[in-house]
Amino acid sequence: MNLRQYPLNSLRRHMGRTVGLVCLVALLSTAVYGGSLVIASLRNGLASLEARMGADIIVAPKSAASTHDLEAILLDGVPGYFYMDKAFVDKVAAREGVQSVSPQYYLASIKAGCCSMPVQIIGFDPRTDFTIQPWIDHSYARELGTRDVVVGCNITGAPGSKILFYGVECTIVAKLDETGTALDNAAYCNVDTIKELIRGSKDQGVAVLDDKDPEQIVSTIQVRVAEGHSISSVVDDINLYVRGATAVRSKAMTSGVADSMAGVSRVIGLLVVAVWLLAAAVLAVAFWVLGRQRTKEFAVLRVLGARASSLSGILVTESLMVSCAGAVLGILLAALVTVAFSNALEEALGLPFLLPDAGTLAMMAGATVLVSLAAGMISSAFAARRIAKVDVSQILRDE
Repeated sequence: MNLRQYPLNSLRRHMGRTVGLVCLVALLSTAVYGGSLVIASLRNGLASLEARMGADIIVAPKSAASTHDLEAILLDGVPGYFYMDKAFVDKVAAREGVQSVSPQYYLASIKAGCCSMPVQIIGFDPRTDFTIQPWIDHSYARELGTRDVVVGCNITGAPGSKILFYGVECTIVAKLDETGTALDNAAYCNVDTIKELIRGSKDQGVAVLDDKDPEQIVSTIQVRVAEGHSISSVVDDINLYVRGATAVRSKAMTSGVADSMAGVSRVIGLLVVAVWLLAAAVLAVAFWVLGRQRTKEFAVLRVLGARASSLSGILVTESLMVSCAGAVLGILLAALVTVAFSNALEEALGLPFLLPDAGTLAMMAGATVLVSLAAGMISSAFAARRIAKVDVSQILRDE
């Protein structure tokens, strides 16, 4: 007998049953793909954060720990500012094991009446910088001029548009690629621009400097450790001999984020496994019950000349069709929800969240389809084996 069209026709004839099975597989694939997508996005966010930190060590004034915490500005996106004497740059550069240093300047545009929007403004020196400039080069290869700013992807405004900070009108020259971190909400400019903005803040009545000279201050010092030296040793040396400043290892700042991400990933992974096992068990029961209900149907097919292996093939083929349809539906649903609510997920989890690239998404989708097909095959295997052993004469005699 030619039974090639039988599985598809059977699924069409029993749409209620088919839809129910597809929904079960969709639940399975949604959990697998959605959970994997969230975990991958968290890992991407952490990797992006560590890459954007750039420096091995960050040196900040001791007051930063009590006023505006460095982690709050760099990791959480809380607008803030703090300053220390520019002389610390030379002091840190003179310590053994320090290969290069570069100052950065922070200014928070937190007063609505003076600025287009509340953002963290970060100034850097392009001549010495090794953390921000390489990142900016991907979006803007030219040198930043005075009053030119490069903004994170979450900042409103297209390249060429104007943005106002403390009465100083700046030009957005480029937007940076998404990082999934608080850096997406920051604006970046060169040292001349940031000092002009600091002066503008004073004119606007925002005393960020008190009586300090903008030419003689920095916010942090980015440090790159020379090869062959221990980062921890250099941190200890700076903290011991450079009084009034605090050195922090960049990795130490992200360790808390990494620990939180690991905990969230474990919970999500356990939930994915639990849903997979539950869905597989429900599918197994469903195919077993359906196999019992279709005993007469398969007995008639045997009488008409179908082989036992063909009957098993019908059930397996149906399960593959159902699993494939459910997998595609679940993947689309998980992708839609995750992409649409990525910002909400990042805010709810309190962790950097960056969606993978298209190639990774496709690979994850393929793996999810395989997992769903495996669940359908395993679930229908017992029912298929039972059908292959059906006693036609006994069933028809009972009927």
